[in-house]
Amino acid sequence: MTREKNILTTGTAPLDVAVLVMNDSNTLSLAAAVDPMRAANRVERRRLFHWHYHTATGAPARLTSGIDVPGEALARLDRCDLLLVVAGFNLERHATPALCAGLRRIAATGAAIAGIDGGPWLMATAGLLDGRCATTHWEDLDRFAARFPEITVLPHRYHIDGRFLTSGGAMPAVDMMLHLIGARFGAPLATRVAGAFIHDTPARPIRAQSRIGADPRHNHVTARASALMEQTIGAPLPVRDIARQCGVSPRVLEQNFRQRLDTTPRAHYLALRLAEARRLATDTGLPIIDIALATGFASPSSFARAFRAAHGTSARALRRVHSP
Repeated sequence: MTREKNILTTGTAPLDVAVLVMNDSNTLSLAAAVDPMRAANRVERRRLFHWHYHTATGAPARLTSGIDVPGEALARLDRCDLLLVVAGFNLERHATPALCAGLRRIAATGAAIAGIDGGPWLMATAGLLDGRCATTHWEDLDRFAARFPEITVLPHRYHIDGRFLTSGGAMPAVDMMLHLIGARFGAPLATRVAGAFIHDTPARPIRAQSRIGADPRHNHVTARASALMEQTIGAPLPVRDIARQCGVSPRVLEQNFRQRLDTTPRAHYLALRLAEARRLATDTGLPIIDIALATGFASPSSFARAFRAAHGTSARALRRVHSP
């Protein structure tokens, strides 16, 4: 029986890491996977990680930035301690039977496997996450949950379930790699590596991913309210309900938004919904009526008016501009 590797236990032996880079991956996601290992080796002045690059077929992987990453074909990889799966867009197209078979073959050796950005989608398609908990990039969470009902999908920045690790994007991947460094080689080293990147406070894995990122203008009231708004874009809550869940009155909530963000809670909520509508229009093939419903609009006409007012054009016209 193959012995499963526990890369998160304290050890001194270097970890052998295979980095599988898919076409249409983001450069930052690849850097998030590799640079923490490079920095750990540099800071510790010895080889803690040895990594090598692989691609689906042996042809260079073309990143979204236009950079080509050479690597050996996944089929030529016999074994490793950890396989990092870095993927980005066009996941259905890249999840070929051959690729999925390759992932299952490496998993059968007992290796740990970590998915970054779109990587969890490929792991799930290969059946590696069945019956497990996992996360992926927030843009794909709903689609991921619908496509893989046998997986418990979490909105966390990253999640570790046994020897399978999943993360929601580039910044959560940095946090995940720092967690690995700390668990394997000690928290002081992880802190020094984080300091090398001026990454002072790595996020806890269970912190939910955010659609809009951190805004330094927020205080605890507006940040909590904004998080609630992000979570309920498809079924907007009355402002009074948001205020109540934040432990303040509607008037105090209004004052906080005006003082901190120079806007109102209602306007901020609408801006979040319309930003998501724009993303769905440009990055997905959802019908316009489904985009309207997904962002909390009761009628196509109200959605059309709000979208045009916010973006200066219709969702349909914007989609045509952004179509390849």
